[in-house]
Amino acid sequence: MTATRRATSMTLDAALLDEARALGVNLSRAAEEGILARVRAERARRWKDENAEAVAAYNRWIDENGIPNPLVRIL
Repeated sequence: MTATRRATSMTLDAALLDEARALGVNLSRAAEEGILARVRAERARRWKDENAEAVAAYNRWIDENGIPNPLVRIL
């Protein structure tokens, strides 16, 4: 399955752009990889924020009650 592509315009540091072109870097792919990494990081950050209370509650429960089944532990 291939993603639908859309043309866009962006402003980049001139020296960086010149060096990337001189090195044969595929600018579209490099930009896409960088944006994808940033999107993944932002999703993870938001998930942590949205679930912080539940994770803290679970950790408190473990502190108070111990691991539910200590014989089944994933290391």
